[in-house]
Amino acid sequence: MNATVVGLTGRALFGGRRVLLLLTMSLVLVALASVLRLTVGVDHEVTADFLGSVAIGALVPLFGLIVGTGVISPEIDDGSIVYLLSKPLPRPTIVLSKLVVAVSATVVFATVPTFVAGVVMSGGTGQIALGYAAAALVASVAYSAIFLLLAVVTKHAVVYGLAYALIWEGLIGGYVPGARTLSVQQWALSVTESVARPGTVSSDVALGTALVLLVVATVAATWYAGRRLRVLTLATED
Repeated sequence: MNATVVGLTGRALFGGRRVLLLLTMSLVLVALASVLRLTVGVDHEVTADFLGSVAIGALVPLFGLIVGTGVISPEIDDGSIVYLLSKPLPRPTIVLSKLVVAVSATVVFATVPTFVAGVVMSGGTGQIALGYAAAALVASVAYSAIFLLLAVVTKHAVVYGLAYALIWEGLIGGYVPGARTLSVQQWALSVTESVARPGTVSSDVALGTALVLLVVATVAATWYAGRRLRVLTLATED
């Protein structure tokens, strides 16, 4: 990891309108949780359904997409990535530095609001808030790495990322049992299941398998992004 790259990436990511979008989405999640608490009261089933479908199923992948692509796509699109690549920095170090910024942003704007929303709805009981916060954390790391890789390999990363999140994770992963094994959402829910009160949350993937797949997906995406960044350097020079 390189502190200079982290600093530059952080200023670029949080210096524009993107941060306002992320903040608004976080506040909307907490606001919806507050409305449900006032109208329904403390209901663990409603809390689990809301956090599972809205936070983990929709907002966390969207946060990962916005931030994962946002830490490098603008530089690739406007050509300023050339100046960074001309420095004597290993390409994996650049990728890892940008991933650190992406993960940090998703923790602030996705994991923390998910925990707050869970506490608001559950009253802090049943460990639901902690379970879904843990799920948001591990999912944020995996999504950030995956979408960062997409940003390196294609200029249409946002389109493909949305297709992955909506079609694979939301549609196919939600209705085809076999596909759930390869779903980041299901891996994250497995973490929630292990933390929350028994019977509150269920996942189609065992915890050990989920943790292994989360690590493999994150490490593989990060490693391959570093490899492809070398190719991007050669293509730019040509």
